[in-house]
Amino acid sequence: MARQARHDTRDWQVKRRERTRQLIELGGLVAKAGLVELTDDDRAVILGLLVEAAGRLRGAERLHVLALWSRRGLRAFGADRRSISTHES
Repeated sequence: MARQARHDTRDWQVKRRERTRQLIELGGLVAKAGLVELTDDDRAVILGLLVEAAGRLRGAERLHVLALWSRRGLRAFGADRRSISTHES
């Protein structure tokens, strides 16, 4: 039955699996950023940070903020790749 559920191609099932995967990946980003440890896993603080970020993205500096955060995120992903490759060597 579980195997059948994984191969269910009904539209709503596919969309549900895609959404679940997206939410898991987003949670991984929160953890990768260190927010869980830095906030002592305080969900209200983490949500407050995200609400603050959303507010900045609604402001006049949207494009500047997106560019800044994108560069920082790409550097963080690069740092992760470099640390993984040095551990594998």
